[in-house]
Amino acid sequence: MKEEAQEDVFSDRLDLKLWGRVFRHALPYRRLLIPLAISAVVIALCDASFALVTRWSVDSVVGKTEVNLWPPIAVYTGLTFMLAIGVWTFINSAGGLSNNMSHDIREECFKRLQELEFAYFDHRPTGWLISRLTSDCDKLARIIAWGSLDLLWAVCLVVVIAVILIVLHPVLGLLVLSVVPPLVVISAIFQKKLLLSSRETRKYNSMITAAFAEALQGLRTSKSLVREKQNLQEFQGLSSQMYGVSIQNAMQSAVYIPIVLTLGSIAAGIALWRGGVDVRSGGMSVGTLVAFIFYAGQFFNPINQIAQVLVNMQGAQAAGERVLSLLATTPGISDSDAVKARLTEWNRPGRPAELAIDGYPDKIEAIDFDHVDFAYTTGEPVLSGFNLTVSSGQTIALVGASGGGKSTIVNLAARFYEPTGGRILVNGQDLRDRSLDWYQSNLGIVLQGPHLFSGTIRENIRYGRLEATDEEVEAAARSVNADGFIRAMENGYETDVGEGGNRLSTGQKQLVSFARALLANPRIFIMDEATSSIDTETEQLIQNGLKAIFHGRISFVVAHRLSTIRTADRILVIEKGRILESGNHDDLMVAKGHYYLLYTRQFEAENEASLIDTLANG
Repeated sequence: MKEEAQEDVFSDRLDLKLWGRVFRHALPYRRLLIPLAISAVVIALCDASFALVTRWSVDSVVGKTEVNLWPPIAVYTGLTFMLAIGVWTFINSAGGLSNNMSHDIREECFKRLQELEFAYFDHRPTGWLISRLTSDCDKLARIIAWGSLDLLWAVCLVVVIAVILIVLHPVLGLLVLSVVPPLVVISAIFQKKLLLSSRETRKYNSMITAAFAEALQGLRTSKSLVREKQNLQEFQGLSSQMYGVSIQNAMQSAVYIPIVLTLGSIAAGIALWRGGVDVRSGGMSVGTLVAFIFYAGQFFNPINQIAQVLVNMQGAQAAGERVLSLLATTPGISDSDAVKARLTEWNRPGRPAELAIDGYPDKIEAIDFDHVDFAYTTGEPVLSGFNLTVSSGQTIALVGASGGGKSTIVNLAARFYEPTGGRILVNGQDLRDRSLDWYQSNLGIVLQGPHLFSGTIRENIRYGRLEATDEEVEAAARSVNADGFIRAMENGYETDVGEGGNRLSTGQKQLVSFARALLANPRIFIMDEATSSIDTETEQLIQNGLKAIFHGRISFVVAHRLSTIRTADRILVIEKGRILESGNHDDLMVAKGHYYLLYTRQFEAENEASLIDTLANG
């Protein structure tokens, strides 16, 4: 999926409101912000004072026979000491603020990602999200901590120098300051160019991150298909685009900053020319001229710093827009205000003990699909007027061709997506009127590609119920027939599964995922093609363990291997979002309809494959 499709439309100018929202993340750290601001002002005052001390020293020497430089030396020493303290304070404060902000913003982003519905991730690649949690967060934190310091110091220094210039010599001061308006015009011209090129750089950075993530995830597939050369060419294309926009951004900066420096040199030249004339005529002291030349050059250092901070802010604004857009994203599936009010009431002392977490009886007796419509894309319906009722203790199997809507049905039952029409009812009540946390905490799901987290087998089984004891973990493994292979391993339950469980076979990972689901003791159990990619022996182990999982629960099974669903209470043949046939295995076989054809064809294919294996090994 291309990154261009994921980018939102942002402002093409420096957005002060956005930076105000970003700055609010720094407000909790006033203990760092206040010393930071004070140190910036102190440093600016010290920097501005050195030229005045120099003026004092020069005028104390020129034309004098007796010279006492100890007072200026003492002031110089005091200013230097204050400057050192200020620099130490701002480095310490800015470093702490940057680290704390980066931590907080990243944590908020991760929390929001946890809250968002599956549909959000359907249209955003991994790299798009990773870049927001890493480089974008860091860039924002750095610009607020270090950039705000530089900006405050520079503004203070510019104001102080401007006031000093006007006080020392109004006419010459105004001449030196006359180069400021052209600087403002030039800055306005470059602002938009730098912002747009910076945003393009961030966009291609996300695309490259996504390409890295996808390449690593699909490394085995790429090697098996000898796709390395083509993958490299595709990556080189992205890298070249990133190189192009980065060079463009660097060139714009490289033109902008020298223009600022040139204007500073012009100001120094004006000071030297006009000030020299005044010194010769006696209208200005030599010390004042020296101070003016010093200030004329120094005046544009903070202006240059302001320009550089603005450049950095324009570059970081793209990161700010991306991070804040993520934080501002409202979850499409969340508790209603009424549910939140009930949750608040539930927390009050003296609530009835028999009530569930959102104030209703805890047991799930039935799930009803009531004329449910659903479409992933507007105008392309997957389900239309779908009806289904499942009661506690029933196992419902969904079969049919790929793309018929089977996985959509179980995703809606799990409330990973919301119906676009109709209702899903739990115990006769709209599912949207129940707590999302309560409902999804009652789910147990095993997918076709089981995902294990880095850590031990025991930790992965316990993942669904962290307070479970070791005995409960091992009992869950025994119930799904996983205990045997686990104990056969060198470290047993303490065996490290590796990243994504890559040290276990597919069947072993599947058995661990079944144990994990069972340990969570769900009231609704969902299997989505969970046995389609495992061997027959492991499948038999799983089948024996399913009895423990299905008992007393509402169970949905999306099946590819029809032999695994023969004991289901009801089998639904799904095609284009509609139920073509419904009944148990025996009834559907007698009817000799769609299910009969699917089952006999698969049975014949499996027998043929078994015969070929027997002859080949014979």
